[in-house]
Amino acid sequence: MTRRCTALLAFGAALLVPAVATHAQEQEGGRVAIVTSDVGRFFALYDDPALAAQPGAIAARYLAEPTPGLAEFMTLRRITPDRLAAALRDKRQVFDDARGCAAKLGGIRPRLIAATDRLAALYPQAKFPPITIAIGRASTAGTANAGGLYIGLEALCAAKFIEANDEDRFVHVIAHEYVHAQQPLAQVEDPEEKVLRAALGEGVAEFIGEQMSGSVGYPLLHQWAKGREKELETAFLAEKDEKAIGSRWLYNKQGTDGWPGDLGYWVGYRIVKSYYHRAPDKAVALREIIEMTDPAAFLAASGWTPGIAL
Repeated sequence: MTRRCTALLAFGAALLVPAVATHAQEQEGGRVAIVTSDVGRFFALYDDPALAAQPGAIAARYLAEPTPGLAEFMTLRRITPDRLAAALRDKRQVFDDARGCAAKLGGIRPRLIAATDRLAALYPQAKFPPITIAIGRASTAGTANAGGLYIGLEALCAAKFIEANDEDRFVHVIAHEYVHAQQPLAQVEDPEEKVLRAALGEGVAEFIGEQMSGSVGYPLLHQWAKGREKELETAFLAEKDEKAIGSRWLYNKQGTDGWPGDLGYWVGYRIVKSYYHRAPDKAVALREIIEMTDPAAFLAASGWTPGIAL
């Protein structure tokens, strides 16, 4: 499960699923139910200044009757009336921009359908839990577990450092996040997890997401690292057993000057790609990649070495 961000928005006529939609209606045109009624409810209230001034107003009018997906997102990412009200006061521009960003997303649905169809072809065992798009507290763009994918619309709209084009960013990130819903390794967040485990979990999502949507979710990391593979990966290998939280490889937001955040996603992708390339049966390899539970054994079997040509 990612700690930083990521995924799809479904807002506007082309993507909107009514709050009263049946499961069959939500599934129409594709495998994935997309629930956006929380977004509509929020923006219907958005211009009322009481939301930012009074946490009780948010509790009564937005958070009191959440969809099941928003209720789960609230638990996973600690969305409370007080915290959401504070975000509305302190990060108003983020929410203003989110309303405008939503208008650009009419092209997402057919691309998402194509991506999930591709996942079904690549991995017949795939599950297709619902996607809930809601408004969070401008801290997490997306997270996933076996029960679904949960998207903070406002945070993903603001995450242009991931990929500049809004539509491309949403499609590629949703593919990445949707892979997490398939991974046994991603179903439990371990505060003590090591760099290798975290990087491989994200690398799997990057590699399979690329197969689904045509691009990794975090292309700027690949652009930055080009030509530095051996240097960076030698450093990674020396630090792979450190604790992921607090490391320079993962969960460090946008990073610092000269070192981008979450560079472990890129290293993990390269390890996974090496594993796939050397596998004689690609269909079996894809299943083993998604279902991987032993990071050390996977690394040993991958044939990856720092700077390997891929």
